[in-house]
Amino acid sequence: MTAKPDENVCIPEERGQLVLERLQSTLNRAYRNVAFHRQRLEADRIDPAEIQSLDDVARLPFLTRQHLSENYPYDLFAVPLRDIVRIHTAPGTSSNPTVSGYTRQDIDIWQGMVATALENAGVGPDDILQISLDPGLANWGRDYKSGAEAIGASVIPNTLLSIEKQLMVMRDYRPSVLVTTPSYARQVALKMQRDDQPHTDFRLKTLILVGEPADAALRGFLEQALNVKSWQHYGLSEIPGPALAYECENHSCLHVNDEHFLPEIIDPQSGVPLPAGEAGELVLTTLTTRAYPLIRFRTGDRARMVTEPCSCDCRLARIEWLTERIDQLVCIRGVKVHQQQVLAAIENALGFKPVDSCLFENRYDDRTYLEIWIAVGDAFFSDEIKMLELRMKSIRDQVQESTGVPVVVRLKERATIAAGHCNLSP
Repeated sequence: MTAKPDENVCIPEERGQLVLERLQSTLNRAYRNVAFHRQRLEADRIDPAEIQSLDDVARLPFLTRQHLSENYPYDLFAVPLRDIVRIHTAPGTSSNPTVSGYTRQDIDIWQGMVATALENAGVGPDDILQISLDPGLANWGRDYKSGAEAIGASVIPNTLLSIEKQLMVMRDYRPSVLVTTPSYARQVALKMQRDDQPHTDFRLKTLILVGEPADAALRGFLEQALNVKSWQHYGLSEIPGPALAYECENHSCLHVNDEHFLPEIIDPQSGVPLPAGEAGELVLTTLTTRAYPLIRFRTGDRARMVTEPCSCDCRLARIEWLTERIDQLVCIRGVKVHQQQVLAAIENALGFKPVDSCLFENRYDDRTYLEIWIAVGDAFFSDEIKMLELRMKSIRDQVQESTGVPVVVRLKERATIAAGHCNLSP
């Protein structure tokens, strides 16, 4: 039986008390069982018992992706390894990935949240779900499979296939729901147009967009080209997973599962909480996660809290997910790539630090790539063309392996990289 969000807590005061109790439980568990959290609270002279209201959350220190990498692999786990039933990895901020663990209770709660998000998109037992995500979001594929199966839907699991094979599956297996990123959905739509494949050849009716925000123009194009209704889901690999916020039938904002996550919007420079309605950085605190509690995790995503009630009568908190990022991460097909992670992979492949390097998102043949420019220096001039090609391939393979996204590597003059304003910081 899946664990669903608490539907009986509908009065704001009761919901606030529930959230506070769960917050206090999370803080106490993290303080007792995780040395990192205990040391930081003690350094700030904060006793968990002093957190007596939700306003007191602003006193707690922030958690960043850098902290997750520094505590690789298990130092942020709040339960013994014998209680961990699943371990996930996600791209980190260095050569170390982010490692998160789940207890059985964590998995049941997450399955319930994904199932609820799918049900709000109209997915049910009569649907067939096709999941198409890059390796960097492979864990999300498993979560969507589990959530869909919990509501009785049929699932075509996430499998790495060429776009031609994906379209063959869409045509022959007749899925009604496609779960993918906006970037890949766009690639599918353009491929169908280029090959003159009418959407009447397919049975799709629902498009679940994950990993990155899609603006109104892109969603309009996808809905027309694929003959579907689109739904946006929000999630984080570090938190850890998809659909912690989702759209209802009104498609206006995202409902946050605030029985399980406490959302805040802060000023990204000062860290001060912002009033409802103002745009800033989204910060999340886990409330029910047992294995991997995160306290005031800075997501780097730009959002704003929406105070107007939703006509769907759902009492969950609402956010508007904005397209710009607060941090320097590059989002490639839903996978967040950190500059330091890429730089570490480049140095590992070359055996030395390049003079200058740069990364950004680019498209070739409708497919989105992480493009890396590396400055030509003395270390390259002595190499033959064949050796240069081998070095470029080594960089591409190592970055693809560490990030789980497609990569293109090019040699450029230093002046070209400097003019691009996209240098990687050492």
